[in-house]
Amino acid sequence: MSATPPAHPARRPDGFAEAVAAGPLVLDGGMSNELAGAGHDLSDALWSARLLADEPDAITRAHQAYFEAGASVAITASYQASFEGFARRGVGRAEAARLLALSVELAREAARRDRTGRRLWVAASVGPYGAVLADGSEYRGRYGLSVAELEAFHRPRLEVLAAAGPDVLALETVPDTDEARALLRAVRGLGVPAWLSYSVEYGPGEYGRSEYGRSEYDGKEYSGEEYSGKKGGGKKHGGNRYRGDEDGAGGGRTRAGQSLEEAFALAADCPEIVAVGVNCCTPADADRAVAVAARLSGKPVVVYPNSGERWDAAARDWRGGPTFRAARVAGWLADGARLVGGCCRVGPREIAGLAGEVGRATAAGGSHGPDAPGAPVT
Repeated sequence: MSATPPAHPARRPDGFAEAVAAGPLVLDGGMSNELAGAGHDLSDALWSARLLADEPDAITRAHQAYFEAGASVAITASYQASFEGFARRGVGRAEAARLLALSVELAREAARRDRTGRRLWVAASVGPYGAVLADGSEYRGRYGLSVAELEAFHRPRLEVLAAAGPDVLALETVPDTDEARALLRAVRGLGVPAWLSYSVEYGPGEYGRSEYGRSEYDGKEYSGEEYSGKKGGGKKHGGNRYRGDEDGAGGGRTRAGQSLEEAFALAADCPEIVAVGVNCCTPADADRAVAVAARLSGKPVVVYPNSGERWDAAARDWRGGPTFRAARVAGWLADGARLVGGCCRVGPREIAGLAGEVGRATAAGGSHGPDAPGAPVT
């Protein structure tokens, strides 16, 4: 008999939801930057999903790096994966389904290799429709499709991912409330909990000019820190200058331009959704969105922003310094976050720092409790 217990005991009904409620849990960081740093070419339209077919063990090693850094939730390499995207590379439907399911198994394999004895979790990534187009429309939304058409796109791959046995479905980087509505309909009856995470912005920011096109708030370039408290009347709270505006969404918008008040409220009555929040945005925007998400959804919050660097499309390179700081997590937890991590350009070193801050907050009693923002209503 092995002396090492399995990383994943049999999954209990609502096990992940219970873990979130008891949180906080640390998510991983960016899959693409970890793979690119290891020398892998991600220029293909499938992005990191290409390696599901070409070099799957590289994905497992990336998951391992984040588990070793202190993450307890791995997000699979299925963000850009879809039947339609694989078909463009000549991959048939049956093989595409196998590769989607493989993304979950690779994260499980990384968990099996872990020797810390911690309970580790797998979140199956479900990227927006625009990610499949690989033209940057994931940062704009408004695809010209109806909610029913978007639901019909998402449901088949959601069924495959759910059947592969993840602990949770990560409905992430959603730019548009129409797509959120489609996803909320598409997850019904799958038997797997999900989180819903928007890509957002508060006025012009680092990503006002995206790699692929102009956002609703395109304008002159900003450092992002201009919105972290150096302007306006934001009050300092838990290391973050801005909290969500008490009377509304504080001016925040989805990438398609809809109010965050509308966006976060959509999931309030959806029993499949165990957390609501933001990802793939600037750290400063994440600071402002957490309390808004908690208040408007009544659910625990998930938050995993980018590094804060700005993509220069002309130079094909990142500009500016990172503004992702582990110290920000205290404010996120105080405002209702129960799932915290990083997205693009956030690597294992940053996740290790984040995990350390979460550990210290937990040891000190943190902010979690029945009356904390985002705590489940019983």
